[in-house]
Amino acid sequence: MLEPGLNRHEWESEMAALEDQLAENPAESLPELDDLVARMLAEAGYDLGDPVAREGDEREVVAEFLAAREITRASEAGSDELGPGDVAAAINGYRAIFDHLVAERSGAAGMEDVAELE
Repeated sequence: MLEPGLNRHEWESEMAALEDQLAENPAESLPELDDLVARMLAEAGYDLGDPVAREGDEREVVAEFLAAREITRASEAGSDELGPGDVAAAINGYRAIFDHLVAERSGAAGMEDVAELE
């Protein structure tokens, strides 16, 4: 059985460690942020490789992730077409997904606590 509180704590700890790197070297930190959010999505049951998931309720989350990942990959490849605004957009996208997944996991943890009381 997964422990939502434990995952959430690990995610928050990892994100806190990344925040300093993001402030100092945003473009260079994108791959680590991408990795964290991709693992979070996988643990939360999102299937980034399944076209059906892209059409369902999770479409916005998956689309946001894929857009941020595209910027990350372009940055890693040394694209001259990316500017600071693109990097900021990717970071903001990853942060929005992070916040969504943490809130989702917090809600799941709260629901389990209620179920245990019944």
